[in-house]
Amino acid sequence: MNSTLSDILVVKYGGNAMKTLELRRAIASEIANLRRTRPVVVVHGGGPVIEANLKRLGIESHFLRGLRVTTPEALEVIESSLTKLSKELSQDIGSSIGLTGRDSNLLVGVRLEPEFGRVGRVETVNTVLIHKILKAGFTPVIGGIAVDEAGEPLNVNADWAAGAVAGALNSSIVFLTDVPGVMRDKEDPSTLASKLNALETRAWIEQGIIAGGMIPKVEAALYAIERGAPTATIASGMQAGVLERAANGNAGTTLRA
Repeated sequence: MNSTLSDILVVKYGGNAMKTLELRRAIASEIANLRRTRPVVVVHGGGPVIEANLKRLGIESHFLRGLRVTTPEALEVIESSLTKLSKELSQDIGSSIGLTGRDSNLLVGVRLEPEFGRVGRVETVNTVLIHKILKAGFTPVIGGIAVDEAGEPLNVNADWAAGAVAGALNSSIVFLTDVPGVMRDKEDPSTLASKLNALETRAWIEQGIIAGGMIPKVEAALYAIERGAPTATIASGMQAGVLERAANGNAGTTLRA
């Protein structure tokens, strides 16, 4: 690796891109290849894995404004699922360390409103730990669990956690999702917008061009930029070969301030 730590790329990875072991390992291989040219930090969710484990244990899932309401019982399952997934992903990528926000207060957050249960948002990121891991030649793989000021765990949305990490590192970020990027017509891939600034993006939300499930993805990208990320790219994680092109601005939609 000939790059410096100023070239860090944050990759948000999870959700539908993890639905099959084959796809998960294909993306992990791409992350490993990308790491040859620049340091990479991975932040991941694990909705399908979490949902399957909750269902297996007979724990019902409830969502409020797109966030999983997290009881103490559910949190135990969520944390164990994400911790195990961090280890599996780090093994898939190689030369990586699976972590969650519990490790050296890596992600410290505050709770949202009580009706969400143990759900929080990330307020501070232990960038010193991340830099030490990268300097040692390893890739941090971070699951979406934070801790509050008392050290108790919080379930945090992985997109927003990734945005907080990218902002704290002043690093660009690629959100791997289940769509090619932001499109004027969601049914027509030829209407993909390769570049948008924050003002244009908010206008598209107000005009209804960006709607439905794309709104939280775009808002997480805007949040990353507001926190200090120079660019945030939304690209498909549903097929191999996209990540490197997205990292170079040649795939997906790249948002700037």
